[in-house]
Amino acid sequence: MATDKKTPLRIINLQAENIKRLVAVNITPAGDVVEITGANGAGKSSVLDCIWWALEGASGITSKPIRKGQKAGKIRLDMGEYIVERTFKLKDDETFTTALTVSSPDGGKHSSPTTMVDGWLGSLSLDPLEFARKKPAEQFDALKSMVPGYDFDAMARLDKADYDKRTDVKRRAKEKLAQVNAIALPATLPTGKIDEAAIVAEIGSVGEFNAGIDRRAENRVAATNQIAAHKSDAEKARDKALDLRAQADSWDADAVECEKRAADLQAKLDAAEPLPEKKSAVEVTARLAKAKENNLLVNMVAQREQLQHDADELAKEAAALTEAMETRAKAKQTAIAEAELPVDGLELGDGMILLDGQPFDQASDAQRLRTSMAIAMAENPRLHVIRVRDGSLLDENGMKLIYNMAAEHGFQVWIERVDTSGKVGFVLEDGHIKHAPEAKDVALGDLLDMGKE
Repeated sequence: MATDKKTPLRIINLQAENIKRLVAVNITPAGDVVEITGANGAGKSSVLDCIWWALEGASGITSKPIRKGQKAGKIRLDMGEYIVERTFKLKDDETFTTALTVSSPDGGKHSSPTTMVDGWLGSLSLDPLEFARKKPAEQFDALKSMVPGYDFDAMARLDKADYDKRTDVKRRAKEKLAQVNAIALPATLPTGKIDEAAIVAEIGSVGEFNAGIDRRAENRVAATNQIAAHKSDAEKARDKALDLRAQADSWDADAVECEKRAADLQAKLDAAEPLPEKKSAVEVTARLAKAKENNLLVNMVAQREQLQHDADELAKEAAALTEAMETRAKAKQTAIAEAELPVDGLELGDGMILLDGQPFDQASDAQRLRTSMAIAMAENPRLHVIRVRDGSLLDENGMKLIYNMAAEHGFQVWIERVDTSGKVGFVLEDGHIKHAPEAKDVALGDLLDMGKE
């Protein structure tokens, strides 16, 4: 159990006025265990709340701390070395203000009472019985503060982020692999791409060549037609010459000229080289189709290789995230293993606490109570005050255990129990102390054989 060089603090006297169900109480404990008893609704819980409201920050105080019908309330804890006072005042809107003072017995007040009180507190709200009944995950959370140097919450957030990221990465890798498998390739693959543009250009040149031949053929047909027309004109001219002898010379000259033109064109036509055979575009078009098929396969191979590469990279990223999570898990295990927990055999497992290697909730009632008490004491090295609600759930052995541990470790345990005999502990009735035990009454535990088990 952790130790503190400063003198442990216990409550020497508690006074409260108009707090919750309390009218006015004055309690001076005489032993290690302070039993607050009475019937249900008598104000037992109010006494325990007074202790914690005096020491905790204002955020832990209920919305209506002042007794109904009153305008102000007060709590005073005499802790020997210090006197802690918290006052409450009701406002017109039914809310309240609160003030905290910490003073020395000689009356000197400390300038930063909240800071001073915060330094006394561990997990002040840790109730051993309540802790023993918590769910495993809640018990684990309560003990995380006992593992120094390891931030469980921060590491959990990192693990969650990496887990989510890894899930997304694996999903994307799976999608890539599905796309890889969706690209079916033949057994024989091309060695590279074919220049389709060059083949297209070749097809274009074939078309241009053939079109040129067509134009030249058309021109020759037109020339032949012109020759025939010129000859026809010459014959008509001779006929007119016969009829119009007076114009014979003019018509003869026209005939000569037409014949000359015809002869010139005939000479050109006779001198023209034969027209070449037309080229066929079928073979070139077939080659273009094969080039397209070849290039499609090349693209499919490249796409498949890229998808496989992407899937491999995503797999590496997922593996790196897994490694980071495993590294943090090892660091967590190391920190837990090196932590000095208050009970031998107590461990922090995976989201739960273990006792002697078994889940805590499988331990016996006595083991769980003893362990919970030890945890509460370890969490409060300076303030040796523990509260126990629902003390009525404890049997005689449980009460013995609490008495023993309080005495052994110098702790003061304030325990609330339902008891209507009016003879056990500080008896509450209607917000007042009806019965206060004398010192000899506190030692009644001896009659119950309070020796160590």
